[in-house]
Amino acid sequence: MTRTWRTVTMASAATLAAGSGAGTAWWATYRLLAAQAAVARDLIGHGIIRPPEADGVYTTGCVVPEPWRAGTGFDLHLMIFGDSTAAGVGCATAEEVPGVRLARGLAETTGQRIRLSTKAISGATSKGLAGQVDAMFVAGRPPHVAVILVGANDITKKHSVLQSARRLRLAVARLRAAGSVVVVGTCPDLGSVGAFPQPLRTVVHGWSARLARAQAAATQAGGGRAVALGGLLGRDFRSQPAVLFSADGFHPSAAGYELAAAHLLPAVLVELAAGEPVAAAPVVH
Repeated sequence: MTRTWRTVTMASAATLAAGSGAGTAWWATYRLLAAQAAVARDLIGHGIIRPPEADGVYTTGCVVPEPWRAGTGFDLHLMIFGDSTAAGVGCATAEEVPGVRLARGLAETTGQRIRLSTKAISGATSKGLAGQVDAMFVAGRPPHVAVILVGANDITKKHSVLQSARRLRLAVARLRAAGSVVVVGTCPDLGSVGAFPQPLRTVVHGWSARLARAQAAATQAGGGRAVALGGLLGRDFRSQPAVLFSADGFHPSAAGYELAAAHLLPAVLVELAAGEPVAAAPVVH
């Protein structure tokens, strides 16, 4: 068992056995969670393929995006940061990718030409956001809109909640200082992932909720808007896993990404409109 998962199981065992006063109970709990974590570790992330290429310029009703090259005109630049969910792992076609759903939604709503760029990297944690933002500054001007989806890998790699939130706050603040509108989809509810059996599933559910709350506060402190995807969608993913999870059982399916985008798009529109109300799905800070 890796050091990360050993840390996970020891912390979980301590939580579940707290108050029992029995060393035997703690050890039994630890061994159970260690076995479950090992199984989950082997299942999650194996066989993942690259997400579909989706970047380009999207316009109202376009069948395919226009490839972006230096000099290609656009009205609004949308850039996606974060992990594999931000990149669209689990999608079979580009049309299913969350960034594309947002770009098309913006094009349809505003009538503008929307450039989509993706900086998200599969496997990234909040620690990787600084490098993604650095890459954005190296590549050119900051985007009008930055959307960040991150947190799941912080949980599976058992990063400090406080450190993960701090790193997110710094990334949001840098983007805001550069003039970008920032919307963050907070940590999903990993308690809905079937690869985590009970009682480990209950433990990661609690960690997910704790990180999501810290991310929401960090996003607000950095000047962005947070959308609590775990709280909004966790129940749906638990009740409809065959529909909302992709074949790997960890990443969302096309339908799962569609649900997430339905909550993220209104948040983006609200921020672009400087707080003017938008008739759409609820936004949670």
